[in-house]
This record gives sequence, structure tokens and C-alpha cells, in this order.
Amino acid sequence: MAKEDIETIEESFRDRIATVDAKGKRKWVFAQKPRGRFTNMRKYVSWIFFLIFLTLPFIFVNGRPLFLFNIPEAKFIIFGKVFWPQDFFIFGLAMVSFVIFIVLFTAAFGRLFCGWVCPQTVFMEMVFRKIEYFIEGDANEQRLLAKAPWDTNKILKKTTKHVVFYLLSFIIANYFLAYIIGVKDLWKIITEPVSEHFVGLLSLMVFSGVFYAVYAFFREQVCTVVCPYGRLQGVLLDRNSMIVAYDYKRGEPRGKVKDKESQHLGDCIDCLQCVKVCPTGIDIRNGTQLECVNCTACIDACDNIMDKVGRPRGLIRYASENGIENREHLKYTTRMKLYTALLLVLVVILSTLLITRKDVDATIMRTPGMLFQERGTDSVSNLYNIKVVNKTMKDIPLTVRLERGDGKVEIIGNGPIHVKQEGQGSGSFFIVLPRKSILDRKTTLQLGLYEGEHRIDRVKTNFLGPVAE
Repeated sequence: MAKEDIETIEESFRDRIATVDAKGKRKWVFAQKPRGRFTNMRKYVSWIFFLIFLTLPFIFVNGRPLFLFNIPEAKFIIFGKVFWPQDFFIFGLAMVSFVIFIVLFTAAFGRLFCGWVCPQTVFMEMVFRKIEYFIEGDANEQRLLAKAPWDTNKILKKTTKHVVFYLLSFIIANYFLAYIIGVKDLWKIITEPVSEHFVGLLSLMVFSGVFYAVYAFFREQVCTVVCPYGRLQGVLLDRNSMIVAYDYKRGEPRGKVKDKESQHLGDCIDCLQCVKVCPTGIDIRNGTQLECVNCTACIDACDNIMDKVGRPRGLIRYASENGIENREHLKYTTRMKLYTALLLVLVVILSTLLITRKDVDATIMRTPGMLFQERGTDSVSNLYNIKVVNKTMKDIPLTVRLERGDGKVEIIGNGPIHVKQEGQGSGSFFIVLPRKSILDRKTTLQLGLYEGEHRIDRVKTNFLGPVAE
């Protein structure tokens, strides 16, 4: 970023975002390569992220992908368990928990997620930005190249960069599609004739184009213009939230002279290194801003300068606004502990629901419009309909049994109800009870659902009969 651009931001930084000028024109950010302990830590975290992202589609549990989010077929697989629209209540609870998680996590820890594990940040800063440094050089070289005429050198570098960017975007699109349709179906799109998978190939090209446009052109604008999480920061953060902050009490007033004490100057030497490394083009010294993703590049840049001028590190650091104002170190406060505990409770509840969720769901209802049927002089029957959802990877021959010894179940068709793998089945059956065992107008019965001799589940239903005299 040129010095005149930095000065303009300093004069009216609240009037607009850092990457747009007074006329609304886009100002390209040439971020300087950051170096330091936080950059190294983020690099290690990104390796873990890539390891997880690249291996998950290939991990299968009981013949199913570990994770699959097949939106077109309304089929979701989480930790090897398949979820259908019938499991909507779990998704509802998951969404509520997710919203609460965002609110509480952000209130306590700010945009920690954005800077460390957000896919947009990780791919942009740890992959595409590094490729750009390798091909075009650091920020100053990139700026000179942008202003240079379109000679052979510029054409070669720009073409190489964009070709590599698109190829990487294509690879990323393949992986994202693998999370939606599965590795096996993706492999069919890749290996089988185009005519058989035209829609799949079209989806792949659209995904690739979107990713290429984001990482080659849109970049930091995603975080400030598109991402709803970034836009919510103003209402989710408070003065106790952990943020990347400039210690204005220690740093102001700024000055470059060595004898700062005699001039009553702060530790900030106004070197602008924190601005030059910022991938969103802001000056962190102007306070918390919409564009800041807490990537810590400014922390590393400032620490390096403090080391050179013999001042203590931490002029820019993780802190809260109250912590800066009261000259306190960041503390794991009672509020943060309570938020963390609540988050853990939500995670435990949701995990318990996922783990204890049944693989076979059955709905049993008495046939509408029918009362009981007399069977001779000593028995009464009710007709029921059953609908079964099989969430396993095998066909299930299902039988229904009465969990009491004085009655029986007669399945219409004299055979088990066949339910296909990851499919649905239905059937009808009678429950027959002796008249002498019916004491009330409505009797609650327990039915067992069996696969052979193995009981899968128990279901309650009501039996309607005459009142005993």
C-alpha cells in the first residue's frame, strides 16, 4: 500500500472501508509478507486444517463417508450417521446451538476463528498469497509490476499466476464437491463420459470459477462485504472481548526520535509496518475495525520493530478494550469461563443426540376411520399402519412383536416388512388382544421392532377396545 493511501486512510478512516477510495473505486492491497511467531503458529494450524480438509472425504465408516452434505438429495452424513428430513429437529437444535456458539464465542474471543481457521483466510493467506509471493515477489515488487507496462515479463508472471490460481481452484472445487456428492460419485464424473454427468461437470466448473474469482480478485472483500459473520462483529463484540488491539496508552503520541522520554513520546515510531502487512489494508492503530480478521500479521510486524528499537513487545497484541484502557494483561475472566462452560454444555447435548440417534425410525398409527374389530366372542383387534425409515447400509427384514404375553401381532402378508438400505418401508398389521385383558377404552401397548431375534427398537401405541363389563 502506497504512503499516500495510508495517509488518506488516517485522515478519514471511518468514512469508508480501507480498500475503497472516496470515489468508491477499489484500492488493491499489496500486503507485505509477515514474519514472526504468530505467523509460524498460524502456519502449523493451517497444516492441520489442510490435513483434515484433504483426508475427510476419503474416510468411510461402515461403508459411508464420515461427512457428507448432499443438499440436492436432502441427505446428510455426520460422523458416519445418515440424517434425513425426518431428523429435522436435530438440525434445528444444531442450528440454534451454532448461533448461540457464534454469539458466545465472539463475545468472549472476538474473531479468533476468522484469523486462524476460517477456510477463506487459510486458503488466501497460506496458499494463494504464498504462490503470489513466489511468482511476483513481495509487496513492493508486486506494486511495481502492477504499474509496469505489459511487457513479456509482466505477461509471463501474470499468466503463470492466474493459471496456477485456476488449477488450484479446480482442485479445491473437486474437494468441496466431494463433501456434497461423495468421492465415489465425484470419481464417476471424472472418469465416465461427459454426456453421462453433464450437470456434475457443470457444477464443478461453476465451483472452480467461483473459487478462482474469490482468491484472484475478490479476496479480502469477502470478509468485509459478503461474510455475515464479519458484519455482525459490531453487535457481538464488547469492551471485554479479546481482539487484536493497539495499546494507544503506551504508543501515543507517535514519533521517530530516539530520545522519546525527553520528548514525552510513546513507543510507536510510526513506521507503518503494521499497515504494510495487513491483508485487509487497515491501520490497526485506528482501533477495532470491520475489516480486521485478527490474522496477527500486525502483531508480528510490530514485535519485530520493537525488538530493533529496544522496546518491549506487545504494543499490538491480543487484548480487550478495557484491558488496554486499564493497563491490564488479557485475563481468562469469569465471563469467558461461563461462556466456555455453556458452549461445552451445548456441544455435549448435541453430541449425545448424534451418538444416541436411532438407525431405524418407525411411526405406528392406527388406521384412520376404523375402530376395533370383534374376533369371535373372546378377542378384539385393531388395524395399524407402520412406516419405517432405514438409516443403515443394509436391508432389514422387520417384524413387529407385542411386548406382552396375552396378545399377538398379525402382519398382513404373513411375512416381515422389508426395508431397503437407506430407504423407507411400510406395511399394515393387526394387534389381537383377549377381551378379558382390555380394562379401559384405550390401552397403551409396547411393540418391539425386530430384525430376526435382535430387537432394534421399542415403540408405544394405543389400542382401542370396548370397556370390560
